[in-house]
Amino acid sequence: MEAAHKRGILTAASLMVGAPAAADAVERARLLPDLRIGLHVVLVDGKPVADPAEIPRLVDRSGHFRNDLAGYGARIVLDRALRRQMAKEVEAQFEAYRKTGLPLDHVNGHRHFHLHPTVGHAVMSIGARYGMRALRVPVEPWSVIAGIDPQTQRLIGRVTAPWAVVVRNRARRAGLITPDAVFGLAWSGAMTAARLAPLLAKLPAGLVEIYLHPAENSAFVGAAPGYRYAEDFAALCDPACISAARRSGYALGGYADALS
Repeated sequence: MEAAHKRGILTAASLMVGAPAAADAVERARLLPDLRIGLHVVLVDGKPVADPAEIPRLVDRSGHFRNDLAGYGARIVLDRALRRQMAKEVEAQFEAYRKTGLPLDHVNGHRHFHLHPTVGHAVMSIGARYGMRALRVPVEPWSVIAGIDPQTQRLIGRVTAPWAVVVRNRARRAGLITPDAVFGLAWSGAMTAARLAPLLAKLPAGLVEIYLHPAENSAFVGAAPGYRYAEDFAALCDPACISAARRSGYALGGYADALS
């Protein structure tokens, strides 16, 4: 599934090692050895793996990560101590993932915060010591989205696109696998069957990731307001979507399969 020569759809899962249900997720992953699992690096909107007392610039008084993305991003550039603490937390998450014993298929970032060039550099340099070989960089072809649902808002894609190109170029220079296209930005939390089935019929060439947020309901810690988790779950099980994936001619697999 190397992007330049083959066509593939990435089918994998990402683990938030500091989340309340992480241990349960690891046990479930061990029962599914064919499922590719990666590390979802969390530096915002969550709880750290490192001791909050050792990373005070990253957390609030309750010990949770800061969530002011613009101010947080600016401080990372200007504050050397914050950068050291950020790197400490990134390493703690890679180490926690290593201890699960699960193969590391890929790495991505919660709320795509790894697109911040300083954060991305830390993830790539630290990840290299832990066998990181692939990184999600969300470059979403807007023409495909607009062709399926012209009413979709493009705001998130406009914000992330310039940073995604920078990080993708750096990742590829570092020898990392990155997808040619990623779908999930514009329809984050709303990748319904009505969108997924036609998307599978209009994929661009190369290595493509489609990410969803499947769950049976929204009654869990950290659920994002407005996300239609059950509809994402239903889309993955929908017969029309399954048939569309089979008809697409794309191979299904994780990032590790792109290296074979």
